[in-house]
Amino acid sequence: MKAEIIAIGTEILLGEIIDTNSAHLAKQLPELGIDLYWKTVVGDNLGRITEIFQRAWERSDVIITTGGLGPTEDDLTREGICALLGETPRVDPDLESALRAWFGRRGAAAMPEQNVKQAWLIPSARPLLNPRGTAPGWWVEKDGHVIVSMPGVPPEMEYMWTNEVRPELERRSTAEVLVTRTIKTLGLGESTVDSMAKHLYGTPGIGVGTYARGDGVHLRIGAKAPTREEAWHRILPVEQELERIFGTAIWGKDEDTLEGHIRALFAEKRQTLASMESCTGGLLASTLTDVSGAADYFKGGLVTYWTDFKVESGVPAEIIEEFGVISAETAIAMATAARERLGTDFGIGITGVAGPDPQDGIPPGLVHIGVAGPGGETGTMSLNVNQGRAALKRRAVTTAMLLLRRTILAQP
Repeated sequence: MKAEIIAIGTEILLGEIIDTNSAHLAKQLPELGIDLYWKTVVGDNLGRITEIFQRAWERSDVIITTGGLGPTEDDLTREGICALLGETPRVDPDLESALRAWFGRRGAAAMPEQNVKQAWLIPSARPLLNPRGTAPGWWVEKDGHVIVSMPGVPPEMEYMWTNEVRPELERRSTAEVLVTRTIKTLGLGESTVDSMAKHLYGTPGIGVGTYARGDGVHLRIGAKAPTREEAWHRILPVEQELERIFGTAIWGKDEDTLEGHIRALFAEKRQTLASMESCTGGLLASTLTDVSGAADYFKGGLVTYWTDFKVESGVPAEIIEEFGVISAETAIAMATAARERLGTDFGIGITGVAGPDPQDGIPPGLVHIGVAGPGGETGTMSLNVNQGRAALKRRAVTTAMLLLRRTILAQP
């Protein structure tokens, strides 16, 4: 089957929001044996939406749309499908009742009447349930084509895709399925990873690719087969060989996150962590606590943006005076102070120049990260990322987690 994704919304065209929905769907369609040939973004204009739908109808078997299912006048996905198929919508009583009940459960005096359009159906459509919002989706079938329309709000779209759409498409697919495994490495450059893995690139029936990502270098293994089981059987020997080659440089696979990996390492060692951050402004603490169970090891963190506050928080003034506030020595002192103040096994400190201006003659983008361990051991890493404040903060946090990982794994 040939598929096409259409993201609907002027806010996407204007760059006000990023279209994560299309990326989410694009990763999963090959697993169902469905070939994705086109992705399109169109604004909230009925003429252009209808034109895009007509083009997709002529060249694709499955059309998947996201967005435009709200209650307002510029939510025009339903109208576009009606125009394409020449069908007139009607209000479905069951959908209307469910909508009014949804508002009632949230204490609303009454549902705004403009929301009634979200209860529309046409003869070729059946509703797709949306317990996370007010907009039901549509599953439309006519003349051998399928149109799947889902909300644009990512949590609503993802629930509907997982529970309503993907199982149905999987049942209908008769083509070979594509299965992939992503192996995630840390601490090695992209060219190094590529060189170490390149002898596997020509493995018959297998595709292997190397990709630099924010959390390291990823290796993606892909295999096509009539069934998922056969595809996994083809992938397994290559996966095992990569595990042998890269060893402890591999920190995770597929949907694993680096912060989740750090939590697992600390849980295994039954040790605790505290942080002191300057240029990252608390982003490390925020990232570490993005994963469930972080409270088992992460006691807390200090954001010491002012030099005086660093001293008040336990960083010796003489260290700052001798080496400067932007130095590896100060980063270690911050890690030590965080560890001692919060009573943890490990402490980690980050100091740097976020920019865009230099600080005390130090160019923007320079960051020092220090770690202090339970036995008095210390370690540092430094980086220079002059790509703006946001990029620097993200790279600093990733490097801090890399340093933590190395330190923990080096323990007896």
